[in-house]
Amino acid sequence: MTFAPDGIAAGRPSRRRLPPLVALRTFEVVARHLSLVQAADELCVTPAAVSHQIRTLEAHLGVPLFRRAGRSIALTDAGQTFLPGIRGGFEMMSEAVGQLEGLNQASVLTVSVAPSFAVKWLMPRLDRFQKLHPNIDVRVAATTQLSNFTSDNVDIAVRYGKGSYPDLAVEHLLSEAVIPVCSPVLLKEKRLQQPKDLSTTTLLHDDSPDSDPTCPSWQAWLRARGATSVDVARGPRFTQSSLVLDAAIQGSGVALAKATLVENDLREGRLVKLFEAPQPVDFAYYIVAPHRLLSLPKVAAFAAWLRSEASNETNKAGNENLPHVAAVR
Repeated sequence: MTFAPDGIAAGRPSRRRLPPLVALRTFEVVARHLSLVQAADELCVTPAAVSHQIRTLEAHLGVPLFRRAGRSIALTDAGQTFLPGIRGGFEMMSEAVGQLEGLNQASVLTVSVAPSFAVKWLMPRLDRFQKLHPNIDVRVAATTQLSNFTSDNVDIAVRYGKGSYPDLAVEHLLSEAVIPVCSPVLLKEKRLQQPKDLSTTTLLHDDSPDSDPTCPSWQAWLRARGATSVDVARGPRFTQSSLVLDAAIQGSGVALAKATLVENDLREGRLVKLFEAPQPVDFAYYIVAPHRLLSLPKVAAFAAWLRSEASNETNKAGNENLPHVAAVR
């Protein structure tokens, strides 16, 4: 190995003396706000302290980073050139810290799902994941709200919608459809051979806030089948699909159910399907997670398990001639 006159090994890039980290952080915050006062508020210091850090950084670099005109400031050409690298550096450090925190909490996996999907699809299957991965403790956060993966400490989510979730990794898991179902006891009591026969039966209404225009209400479903004599105004209403299915299991009436959520109840004989094959809808279920979390073993394991369960359920449904949905890997 040879050495250059200044003592640095030849062939290796020299390491410049970097400015203080606090000065670099101050520069990024000021450049984002273009305001010393707002930057001071974010950093919990005084505007004078912010000015001092900027002057220190400019002296270290030997170039002005901001133009000052009265109370307003703007980036100089040098500042605009400098900013992307500094901002990218802080983003990389933030991701590294997040990954380390994920490793420190490797045994806990937080999954965000809608309440009805949690009750009717996830929970009946979750024991199989725990047997495959006994060292991962699953925490189910049942909510209809979109997850804030940072503030809510959510690792992965299953969401029902159009699949548009910007800046996140999105994978189609299950399609959805609707079909009328009722309890076997109710079917014995009522003569339900075609849609118009529902005029003598209580209808159970699903008022869950899905906002899918292709998911029919009882009124739209019956009208499309010419059963206009059925009074669709009557019957209890529920704001969660799982409550609709529970009411149907108890024999309270006929539900227009989501096929994915009702599969287990059909298979176990708690409910039976009526009339025809499921009617597909546009919304579907998606695996959603930040790109930076997908490499964590616990997240990758759960995503792989979801795919496997979806695929297995599709195969079972096909073999048993039950309503089913397609799993896409």
